This record gives sequence, structure tokens and C-alpha cells, in this order.
Amino acid sequence: MRTSKVLTFLILGLCLAAGLWMYWFVTAHGFSAREKPLRIEALLARNARRLASPRGARELKNPVGLTPVAIAEARDHFADHCAICHANDGGGRTQINAGLYPPAPDIRVTDTQGLSDGELFYIIKNGIRFTGMPGWGGEDEENWKLVLFIRHLPKITAKELELMKEVNGLEIHGGESH
Repeated sequence: MRTSKVLTFLILGLCLAAGLWMYWFVTAHGFSAREKPLRIEALLARNARRLASPRGARELKNPVGLTPVAIAEARDHFADHCAICHANDGGGRTQINAGLYPPAPDIRVTDTQGLSDGELFYIIKNGIRFTGMPGWGGEDEENWKLVLFIRHLPKITAKELELMKEVNGLEIHGGESH
């Protein structure tokens, strides 16, 4: 019993010390989105996506079949609604994204591609608090098609990028979308 009390006080003391340090840091340095975040901030931001979806959402399976038409419809929707932050190629190199923290992720890489279809669907539909990702709502079928397109992004073709540019006028120059 005595050991558990000591352990409880030790944990409470560490939490209090961490809280005081965070208070000091924020009041001394501010909380600007223009500064490079601390490692702990980056870690928390990366994990916010996984925390943003309830367990039941992770188990959802995409009911929309993978067809060229579904990909084309989602490509145009993505170009019109998502590329402003995520870029046509999904890399996130956009003018708007440069000022966001946490930035919109490169959705072609393992951190996003490793999420389940249900998690991606939930994030598209409901957003993620404390980030720039809004909850779009929308029709479920459109959101499931976007999940298909997100899965397609790592192998997007130059022709598809040209078609997206026709929708939104964005093109990639030297790592930044304009």
C-alpha cells in the first residue's frame, strides 16, 4: 500500500513539473505556427490522426468498388476540394499548407497509407480537432471514393495530375504547389 502511495505522488509530481515547464515555455516563447515545433509537439500532432477516429471507425470497410470511374470522380473531387492544402499529388506542398501547424500531411506515405479505410473515411467526414483538417460531412459514397483515391495517390500518373490541374489550376514547381 505504501509503495502505491509513493508511486502516485511521484507520478503527480512529474505531471505537475511537466505542466509548469509547459507553462513557462509557452509564456516565454509563445505558440507560433511559424516556428519549428518541439519533438513532443510533432509526436502529438502525428498521433492525433489515430486518436481522431473511434475504434468502431477503424473496422469499417470501403463499400465502393475500385473502378476507373470511381477513381476519376474522386480525383476531380480531390482536385476541387482537397488539393488546396494537400496538393494535387497528395504531397502537401502548397502555399496554404506552409503556414499550417500541424501541416497537412503527405498522404502518400506510410503514416497515412497505414491508416485503415474506416479511419480515412472518418477523418474526411469528421475532421481532426486542433488541426487544419475540417470535417467535410458530405455524402458517404463520395467520401468512400476519396478513400479509394487516397490509396491511389502513391501511383498517380502525370496524365492524372494534368487532369487535376484542369480542375483547379494548381501545378507543382520545385516542391511547392502554385
